[in-house]
Amino acid sequence: MAGISPVSPKASSVGIVLPVLNEERALAAMFEVLSRLDPKPADILFVDGGSDDASCELIRDAGYRLLETAKGRAIQINAGVEAVGTEYVCVLHADTIPPADMVSVITETLADPKIALASFTPLIKGPEKTRWFTTFHNWIKTWYAPIITRPHLFVRGVRLLFGDHAMFFRRAQFLEIGGCTPSDAVMEEADLCVKFARLGKIRLVRRWVETSDRRIAAWGPIKANWIYFKVGILWAVGARSRMAKDYPDVR
Repeated sequence: MAGISPVSPKASSVGIVLPVLNEERALAAMFEVLSRLDPKPADILFVDGGSDDASCELIRDAGYRLLETAKGRAIQINAGVEAVGTEYVCVLHADTIPPADMVSVITETLADPKIALASFTPLIKGPEKTRWFTTFHNWIKTWYAPIITRPHLFVRGVRLLFGDHAMFFRRAQFLEIGGCTPSDAVMEEADLCVKFARLGKIRLVRRWVETSDRRIAAWGPIKANWIYFKVGILWAVGARSRMAKDYPDVR
């Protein structure tokens, strides 16, 4: 992990960790989004997993902190959370646009000690249309996924959240449960939900984040939703080695 040293936690503060890989097309919009946040987060850290485009150069030129790690979103998230020095952490994807008051939403939500993990509600959207069907599927999946895959957790009120939800949590508790499973190339967030379920409630906050529809635009809505479902089932049955092959990168 190059160039970043962990710092001591700052009480009642929010840090944003952005795992990126070949995101040069999305970064200009993300920089604009980050500049509009009010109140400002205490820390913003980009974690690059081996980009071979101009991502790292753009991040440095924009003046943001950058940490470089091995490829793998789970690895990147773990390194990022360890390196930020804030009490609360939000993992934000480069193609996801949060509300301007996200810091306040995170602070207010996690003020409830019973909540261990929470997220925003994703609105899948592109330059030409809003993907209402996939948005609904994304929402209902937070219910049916644990019913199918972890029914013993569902009856306890656990919902499965996913990366484009902009998940947030307490840094100390993330470290306590061991963070993401490093070997998970995808679905690292589902495992995180299972781990956090031991500590408290998992909540989907009723506030939108806008998430890019680039996968749906590339694959088509039917194929995209089938892939989302298939990868979830592979995770549920433990076929971890197949997940990345069935969920290729789209940039």
